[in-house]
Amino acid sequence: MSAVAARRRTLPGFGLTMGLTLSWLSIIILIPLAGLFLKSLELSPEQFWNILSSRRTLNALRVSFGLAFAAACVNLVMGSIIVWALVRYRFPGRRLFDAIVDVPFALPTAVAGVALTALFAEKGWLGAPLAALGIKVAFTPIGIFVAMIFIGIPFVVRTVQPVLQDLDPEIEEAAGSLGASRWQTIIRVILPSLGPALLTGLALAFARAVGEYGSVIFIAGNLPNVSEIAPLLIVIRLSEFRYADATAIAVVMLVVSFVIIFAVNRLQRWAQSRIPAR
Repeated sequence: MSAVAARRRTLPGFGLTMGLTLSWLSIIILIPLAGLFLKSLELSPEQFWNILSSRRTLNALRVSFGLAFAAACVNLVMGSIIVWALVRYRFPGRRLFDAIVDVPFALPTAVAGVALTALFAEKGWLGAPLAALGIKVAFTPIGIFVAMIFIGIPFVVRTVQPVLQDLDPEIEEAAGSLGASRWQTIIRVILPSLGPALLTGLALAFARAVGEYGSVIFIAGNLPNVSEIAPLLIVIRLSEFRYADATAIAVVMLVVSFVIIFAVNRLQRWAQSRIPAR
């Protein structure tokens, strides 16, 4: 068999495949993003800064990015626990719980927002006992936080789950037989292997939460400078025909999200390079 025949691939060829890939990505992603940046160039640096430095814009960005990061961190911890239970244990209803994890993927965001609002309202099933304790969830930043956790948890679970399934339990048993405590096994054996997947899940959950709109606006309250998210402010500016303001806010969200995801990806590669070869 010749070397050319040995290298034959199912797809028709690198040139055609790469051309289709770049064309599709350009149409779907690159061209719209380029149009956003070109639109922002119509603003002078002073106009751009004045839009971003306004109190309402800064507060909206703070709410979106701050709560999104906090929700992603919570999902990182709780998602890891959920994955561990689903992979390492066998219990009645495990497949049902495994399917429930994907509900935020399939559920329309507006439906999720209405359901969370009804659940955490002052007369809701969970909102009533919390209100009795003096904790108000619906129509506050706490409600935004809850909604971001809801929509972000599947990203951590589904990213870490296949990696944990491939991690042989005998490695943990070997560490225990060598005298390692449970915490030492977690820190020195399990976390280094799951580190890249955990960072990827964190980045995906954060990116989804930052840009979330439908499930958040119903439970947020949408009070300017209090519980108004940046995506909602963009929609408001568009409805007011203030396209420059909307473009400037969108560009900042895009750049900051890209920088954070890029940093997480770099950390992921660094963590992956420290995993010893098997």
